[in-house]
Amino acid sequence: MAIPDFIRTIRADAGQQLLWLPGVTAIVFDDEGRVLLGRRSDNGRWSVIGGIPDPGEQPADCAVREVYEETAVHCVPERVVLVQALEQVTYENGDTCQYMDITLRCRAVGGEARVNDDESLEVGWFAVDALPDLHEFSLSRIKQALADEPTWFAPVTRP
Repeated sequence: MAIPDFIRTIRADAGQQLLWLPGVTAIVFDDEGRVLLGRRSDNGRWSVIGGIPDPGEQPADCAVREVYEETAVHCVPERVVLVQALEQVTYENGDTCQYMDITLRCRAVGGEARVNDDESLEVGWFAVDALPDLHEFSLSRIKQALADEPTWFAPVTRP
Protein backbone atom coordinates (compact mmCIF):
# COMPACT_ATOMS: atom_id res chain seq x y z
CA MET A 1 0.00 0.00 0.00
CA ALA A 2 1.17 3.50 -0.73
CA ILE A 3 2.55 5.40 2.25
CA PRO A 4 1.36 9.03 2.28
CA ASP A 5 4.13 11.63 2.11
CA PHE A 6 3.14 13.16 5.46
CA ILE A 7 3.67 9.79 7.17
CA ARG A 8 7.09 9.42 5.52
CA THR A 9 7.99 12.81 7.02
CA ILE A 10 6.78 11.76 10.48
CA ARG A 11 8.65 8.44 10.21
CA ALA A 12 11.89 10.31 9.47
CA ASP A 13 11.75 11.65 13.04
CA ALA A 14 9.65 9.03 14.83
CA GLY A 15 11.33 5.94 13.45
CA GLN A 16 9.26 2.81 13.82
CA GLN A 17 7.49 3.79 17.04
CA LEU A 18 3.72 3.52 17.27
CA LEU A 19 1.79 6.10 15.26
CA TRP A 20 -1.88 6.71 16.11
CA LEU A 21 -3.59 7.44 12.79
CA PRO A 22 -7.07 7.99 11.40
CA GLY A 23 -8.39 5.53 8.84
CA VAL A 24 -11.49 5.66 6.66
CA THR A 25 -13.32 2.67 5.22
CA ALA A 26 -15.92 3.08 2.46
CA ILE A 27 -18.65 0.49 2.01
CA VAL A 28 -19.97 1.35 -1.45
CA PHE A 29 -23.24 -0.02 -2.81
CA ASP A 30 -24.60 0.35 -6.33
CA ASP A 31 -28.26 0.63 -7.37
CA GLU A 32 -28.50 -3.18 -7.51
CA GLY A 33 -27.36 -3.53 -3.88
CA ARG A 34 -23.96 -4.93 -4.81
CA VAL A 35 -20.88 -3.97 -2.80
CA LEU A 36 -17.64 -2.67 -4.32
CA LEU A 37 -14.49 -4.62 -3.41
CA GLY A 38 -10.85 -4.51 -4.39
CA ARG A 39 -8.32 -7.33 -4.38
CA ARG A 40 -5.32 -5.81 -2.62
CA SER A 41 -1.91 -5.84 -4.26
CA ASP A 42 -0.09 -6.19 -0.92
CA ASN A 43 -1.71 -9.46 0.20
CA GLY A 44 -3.88 -10.63 -2.72
CA ARG A 45 -7.07 -10.65 -0.62
CA TRP A 46 -10.42 -9.11 -1.47
CA SER A 47 -11.35 -6.21 0.81
CA VAL A 48 -13.53 -3.17 1.21
CA ILE A 49 -12.00 0.15 0.12
CA GLY A 50 -10.19 2.41 2.55
CA GLY A 51 -7.25 4.61 3.33
CA ILE A 52 -5.69 7.33 5.45
CA PRO A 53 -7.02 10.90 5.30
CA ASP A 54 -4.59 13.61 4.29
CA PRO A 55 -3.92 16.20 7.02
CA GLY A 56 -7.06 18.32 7.39
CA GLU A 57 -9.12 16.11 5.07
CA GLN A 58 -12.63 15.29 6.26
CA PRO A 59 -13.50 11.56 6.54
CA ALA A 60 -16.24 11.80 3.89
CA ASP A 61 -13.88 13.52 1.46
CA CYS A 62 -11.27 10.83 2.15
CA ALA A 63 -13.82 8.09 1.37
CA VAL A 64 -14.76 9.72 -1.94
CA ARG A 65 -11.09 10.22 -2.89
CA GLU A 66 -9.96 6.71 -1.91
CA VAL A 67 -12.84 5.02 -3.74
CA TYR A 68 -12.10 6.96 -6.91
CA GLU A 69 -8.31 6.55 -6.67
CA GLU A 70 -8.57 2.78 -6.23
CA THR A 71 -11.60 1.90 -8.36
CA ALA A 72 -12.54 4.85 -10.66
CA VAL A 73 -16.03 4.80 -9.09
CA HIS A 74 -17.61 8.06 -7.97
CA CYS A 75 -19.56 7.80 -4.72
CA VAL A 76 -21.50 9.86 -2.22
CA PRO A 77 -21.22 9.14 1.53
CA GLU A 78 -24.62 8.51 3.11
CA ARG A 79 -23.92 7.88 6.79
CA VAL A 80 -21.35 6.91 9.38
CA VAL A 81 -21.60 3.17 10.03
CA LEU A 82 -18.94 2.53 12.63
CA VAL A 83 -16.20 4.19 14.68
CA GLN A 84 -13.64 1.79 16.16
CA ALA A 85 -10.08 1.77 17.45
CA LEU A 86 -8.32 -1.14 15.74
CA GLU A 87 -5.58 -3.38 17.11
CA GLN A 88 -1.98 -2.27 16.74
CA VAL A 89 -0.34 -3.36 13.46
CA THR A 90 3.34 -4.02 12.85
CA TYR A 91 4.27 -3.94 9.17
CA GLU A 92 6.99 -6.05 7.51
CA ASN A 93 9.43 -3.12 7.70
CA GLY A 94 8.91 -2.86 11.49
CA ASP A 95 6.75 0.28 11.46
CA THR A 96 3.92 0.18 14.01
CA CYS A 97 0.56 1.90 13.68
CA GLN A 98 -2.83 1.86 15.31
CA TYR A 99 -5.85 3.21 13.47
CA MET A 100 -9.11 4.84 14.53
CA ASP A 101 -11.36 3.55 11.76
CA ILE A 102 -14.36 5.54 10.61
CA THR A 103 -16.51 3.45 8.29
CA LEU A 104 -18.96 5.18 5.95
CA ARG A 105 -21.79 3.74 3.90
CA CYS A 106 -21.58 5.19 0.39
CA ARG A 107 -23.68 5.10 -2.76
CA ALA A 108 -22.10 4.80 -6.20
CA VAL A 109 -23.10 7.65 -8.52
CA GLY A 110 -20.91 7.10 -11.56
CA GLY A 111 -17.73 5.75 -13.05
CA GLU A 112 -16.86 2.26 -14.22
CA ALA A 113 -15.29 -0.09 -11.66
CA ARG A 114 -11.71 -0.85 -12.72
CA VAL A 115 -8.23 -0.94 -11.25
CA ASN A 116 -7.26 2.72 -11.04
CA ASP A 117 -3.94 2.60 -9.15
CA ASP A 118 -1.28 0.16 -7.97
CA GLU A 119 -3.04 -0.71 -4.69
CA SER A 120 -5.44 -3.20 -6.30
CA LEU A 121 -5.05 -6.23 -8.53
CA GLU A 122 -8.77 -6.37 -9.37
CA VAL A 123 -11.92 -4.48 -8.44
CA GLY A 124 -15.52 -5.49 -8.85
CA TRP A 125 -19.11 -5.45 -7.70
CA PHE A 126 -20.39 -8.39 -5.65
CA ALA A 127 -23.85 -9.43 -4.54
CA VAL A 128 -23.87 -9.51 -0.75
CA ASP A 129 -24.96 -13.16 -0.83
CA ALA A 130 -22.07 -14.09 -3.16
CA LEU A 131 -19.02 -12.41 -1.61
CA PRO A 132 -15.51 -13.73 -2.17
CA ASP A 133 -13.43 -14.88 0.81
CA LEU A 134 -13.16 -11.79 3.04
CA HIS A 135 -11.45 -11.01 6.33
CA GLU A 136 -13.80 -10.41 9.29
CA PHE A 137 -12.89 -6.69 9.13
CA SER A 138 -14.63 -6.38 5.75
CA LEU A 139 -17.50 -8.76 6.50
CA SER A 140 -18.51 -7.04 9.72
CA ARG A 141 -18.45 -3.60 8.08
CA ILE A 142 -20.58 -4.75 5.14
CA LYS A 143 -23.07 -6.31 7.56
CA GLN A 144 -23.21 -3.13 9.66
CA ALA A 145 -23.62 -0.95 6.54
CA LEU A 146 -26.60 -3.08 5.46
CA ALA A 147 -28.29 -2.78 8.86
CA ASP A 148 -30.71 0.06 9.36
CA GLU A 149 -29.14 0.97 12.69
CA PRO A 150 -27.43 4.00 14.15
CA THR A 151 -23.64 4.36 14.18
CA TRP A 152 -21.92 1.51 15.96
CA PHE A 153 -19.35 2.27 18.65
CA ALA A 154 -17.11 -0.24 20.41
CA PRO A 155 -18.43 -1.01 23.90
CA VAL A 156 -17.28 1.41 26.58
CA THR A 157 -14.62 -0.27 28.71
CA ARG A 158 -14.34 2.39 31.44
CA PRO A 159 -16.95 3.31 34.05
